Amino acid sequence: MVRLEHVNLVVKDIPPTLTFLLTAFPEWRIRGEGKMTWGSGEHASSRHWLHIGDDDYYLTLNGGAVGEIRDAKGIEPGVAHIGFVVDDLQAVIDRLSAKGFSLDIKGRLHPFRQTVYYMDPAGLQFEFLQYASDKPDEKNMYGGESGELQKRS
Repeated sequence: MVRLEHVNLVVKDIPPTLTFLLTAFPEWRIRGEGKMTWGSGEHASSRHWLHIGDDDYYLTLNGGAVGEIRDAKGIEPGVAHIGFVVDDLQAVIDRLSAKGFSLDIKGRLHPFRQTVYYMDPAGLQFEFLQYASDKPDEKNMYGGESGELQKRS
């Protein structure tokens, strides 16, 4: 068996991303946290880190980043977004909206899935998907979309 267990992210400031993630996933918790030295020699720095998730999956957030994050709308190399499958997409949208987070992109219409994208305060883009089918040939169907992406201005 192969499964993705975690993704390790580096941000300037942990609390804004932590708040975003706990709003999207109120059942998640901080699994552990601490300080560590990142890098070596003249490039070494002390960083606060934490693991946020459940017993099986988590995101690592490392604070103290220096520089600018990749523009999610650009073509530079790096992570474009991180996608999460959810059981109730509207509940995620409602929780994020209630805390002042704005929808970045609403995906095109698809017969077997709905998608939305949000930018967190650190500039990381997260996709939330809800499938309307458990059948692999339907939920993984490429094509069949209609309409346009609805993007925040």
